[in-house]
Amino acid sequence: MSPPAPAAPPLSATARTRIGRKRDRARTDRADLHAVLDAACVCHLGVVIDGAPRVLPTAYGRDGDTLYLHGSTGASSLLAAPSAEICVTVTHVDGLVLARSVNHHSINYRSAVVYGIPRRVTGDAEKLRALRAIVENVAPGQWDAARAPSRKELASTAVLALPLDEASVKVREGDPVDEPEDYALDVWAGVVPVRTSYGAPVPDPALRPGIPVPGHILATFQSG
Repeated sequence: MSPPAPAAPPLSATARTRIGRKRDRARTDRADLHAVLDAACVCHLGVVIDGAPRVLPTAYGRDGDTLYLHGSTGASSLLAAPSAEICVTVTHVDGLVLARSVNHHSINYRSAVVYGIPRRVTGDAEKLRALRAIVENVAPGQWDAARAPSRKELASTAVLALPLDEASVKVREGDPVDEPEDYALDVWAGVVPVRTSYGAPVPDPALRPGIPVPGHILATFQSG
């Protein structure tokens, strides 16, 4: 019998990733970080450009404990990032928590914050692997169904690799928490769930007749 695989190291506990308020919402299992990242396809990339902060929505993909971000080789955010630290955040809103008092209204959420100095991916093999991770994170099965990037397209695409060495995860779930005396108020309290859903695929008007929606798209994005 093969020995059990070594357990993944817990999330880092640096001054930046240590949760200050609501410490009970912190998650230290690396699997929780992976789950939050894998459940979304757009992050917010924070960089400093010419002395000013800039936060941009960016598509991404994960391969093990590396996060890949991509964009044009002319994008100032990607040109500036390899020379300094960046911050990447991902947030899921799961519900609106309506309490009996305004002060205790809240949001049920799952969030991740990653800090680090990214490196520019230069080798074609890793760049293709990174782009595959990004495409598959957005639409599983699409990388093998669509045309691969040409050498010109690959050269015009910038990819950053960010290690998941310094990261934190915070989760709020459950019901409202009111002051003891407020439970006697005749005020409705509870949670309004928030869900993201996909609609039926809409074909490109330029699509040639007779090309059906692929099974991997139907399986992933079927509504309801």
